[in-house]
This record gives sequence, C-alpha cells and structure tokens, in this order.
Amino acid sequence: MKADIHPDYHTIKVVMTDGTEYETRSTWGKEGDVLNLDIDPTSHPAWTGGSQQLMDRGGRVSKFNKRFGGLGI
Repeated sequence: MKADIHPDYHTIKVVMTDGTEYETRSTWGKEGDVLNLDIDPTSHPAWTGGSQQLMDRGGRVSKFNKRFGGLGI
C-alpha cells in the first residue's frame, strides 16, 4: 500500500434533524467537526412514507416545477 495517499480518518459528531447526535469515524472535515444533517432517516420522505416535504434549497425544486410543470399527463 502506498504511503500518504489515503485521507485522514478521524472522529466527528453527527447531529440529526431532530437534535439527536452521535459520534462516528469519517474522512469528512477534520477531527472534532460537527456535521449537521438537513435530511436524515427521520425526515426523508423515503423513510417517512412521504408525509413531509423536502426543503427547497436555493429554489431548485420550484425552478424545476416552473420549467417542467406543464408536461404532466
């Protein structure tokens, strides 16, 4: 295995949308960073049965709907 080609693997804290948090090891960020999730299994429609809506970050969903909304059957 080549030396110094692999990313740093360290401990980070992950905060879910409901405020629960846990520690895990990751290559994201740096040691001790906090990763705040926008979507997780407690809020994603795929796991909740579609009862909640996704946040429209930067207007992407509304922009898509405006461009392609009239194409419905």
